[in-house]
Amino acid sequence: MAFEFGMFHEFQCPAGTSQPEAFAESFEQVEAAERWGLDAMWLAEIHVAPERSVCAAPLTIASAIAARTRRMKIGTGVQVLPLCHPLRLAEEAATVDQISHGRLIFGVGRSGFPRTYEAYGVPYGESRERFAETLEILKKAWTEDPFSYSGKYYSFQNVRATPKPYQKPWPEIRIAANSPDTFPAIGRLGHGVFVAVRLGTLSELAPNIKAYREGWKTAGHPGEGQVFLRAPVYVAETAAQARSEPEESIMYFYRYLGERLEDSATRAGVRAIEDRAARGRRLQTITFDEALRDKIIVGTPEQVTDRLMGLKEELGLDGILAEMNCGTKIPHHRVMKSLQLLCEKVKPRFH
Repeated sequence: MAFEFGMFHEFQCPAGTSQPEAFAESFEQVEAAERWGLDAMWLAEIHVAPERSVCAAPLTIASAIAARTRRMKIGTGVQVLPLCHPLRLAEEAATVDQISHGRLIFGVGRSGFPRTYEAYGVPYGESRERFAETLEILKKAWTEDPFSYSGKYYSFQNVRATPKPYQKPWPEIRIAANSPDTFPAIGRLGHGVFVAVRLGTLSELAPNIKAYREGWKTAGHPGEGQVFLRAPVYVAETAAQARSEPEESIMYFYRYLGERLEDSATRAGVRAIEDRAARGRRLQTITFDEALRDKIIVGTPEQVTDRLMGLKEELGLDGILAEMNCGTKIPHHRVMKSLQLLCEKVKPRFH
């Protein structure tokens, strides 16, 4: 498989932008990505954060993208499984897969932020068990007719879920991992993995990816699994522009994330509280030079190509989920230009 180029989209809604404008600008970027040859469009799932995003219903947006495009894959990055009713989710995801003629990539995860769980009335401490149960039910709903399931949170008797997915046995499933113990578990399940560096650094990813591949091998799956990196990416004509144009937005993002993280350490059901609080404080003091070195990929098309090539070799990456407007403050026309350069000047070097 060729290196996969995707854009990670939050359907940003920064200060001064109305919600209708946020949808209009985001769809303009999606349609341009299809024209310029991007491989995949990834949709975040973000609740109760009106200052940041209108992407609360990713499968609904995925359906709209499916109707607007013909070629590009559409991914959830990620659907937060513990917040969903599994049967409803099985039906909706299969519907998007049918509408798109098999272009759905079903990315799933738990989300690191308890605030959303509190809003939904789901205890964060139950998120691991709920995640595992929901994933198991989805697979049964998509492949068995009728299916039954008896678990701690859900039970179903002789249910015939419809529609079934267009792809068989189900849409490709990829799972987001943050904590080290999750990586080998995802490998054993035989699914692709999303890695990110919102909390750590690019150099810290290697041991986790190794653990994922060992889990994959131990379970006897063919090949060695697939690894996809989500990271802020910004491409500009000159190195000076690439450095200066996204700086305010990216620095705002790390302060915002750090505050959210430090706050989340005080919430019920959170593990490794001291570590989480410390990382949150650390993010609020990070410098732009540190971010450039350890966390983000910015530069001219040549510089971004070299950085991605290096990461691909070093980590064995299979693709990127490029966060093209990390922090929400990069103006629409600049996001469009950066996306065009990624598609037309960087991506061709990988095929």
